[in-house]
Amino acid sequence: MTEKQITPVWPYPRWIAHRGAGTLAPENTLAAFRLGASHGYRMFECDVKLSRDGLPFLLHDDTLTRTTQPLHPHDNAAPQASAVAGDYPWHTLAHFDAGSWHSSAYAGEPLPTLAQIARFCISNSCMLNIEIKPTTGTERQTGEVVAQYAARLWKGVAVPPLLTSFEIAALEGALATQPELPRGLLIHALEDQSWAQWLGHATRLHCQAIVCNYELWTAESVALAKAAGFRLLSYTVNDDAAAAQLQAWGTDGIITDRVDHFAPAAKQY
Repeated sequence: MTEKQITPVWPYPRWIAHRGAGTLAPENTLAAFRLGASHGYRMFECDVKLSRDGLPFLLHDDTLTRTTQPLHPHDNAAPQASAVAGDYPWHTLAHFDAGSWHSSAYAGEPLPTLAQIARFCISNSCMLNIEIKPTTGTERQTGEVVAQYAARLWKGVAVPPLLTSFEIAALEGALATQPELPRGLLIHALEDQSWAQWLGHATRLHCQAIVCNYELWTAESVALAKAAGFRLLSYTVNDDAAAAQLQAWGTDGIITDRVDHFAPAAKQY
């Protein structure tokens, strides 16, 4: 594996709010971002995929089942919540309710576009980790389009969004179209690949970061990734002991649901 140079200045804060505000608000909505910001968070993680007509918007799952419902569920023309979101154009998806599943206080909260999230972040001097979350079968295309939009939306902004994905093809698309944007490889499980192989993928993709299921980090894996020149982030960290250990190992970022528990501006440990 070729040795890579670490980014000399890492501009992102340690604490990152998962999907806007963790579980305190409907995930991947502007309402969640506003709530996360009210708790002092200045960096957010979110999931971005494409509508059928190629518009980047926020949604975690392939289908609409878990976190949305039609505003007019008895309209025979409305897609069912079990439908694949990426099969529909944005003008249809814009009419889905992405808040009622969470609580009645958020009823009618819409799915946001990446452009709306960019406006919020830039206006409030916040940073963003965009997880490229392709609809199955659109990995390369989603990486290309999300990177193009991100470059345009954050043009002239001092700190660009960090683009991450579990999908190597998505990161290849992002690298091919907007190589100047920072990237991170997401790892959920080692499976049949060694740490050296995963780090090799990240090096080939010119990633700046490894974003890892926090349970996979050990003193040994942290040392390997740091020696290879990567910044190290962890998801989804919700208890004090895990957060303290990750900081003791010298990792760089913690993605958490517990925005009401961890104070990002304070020295926690």
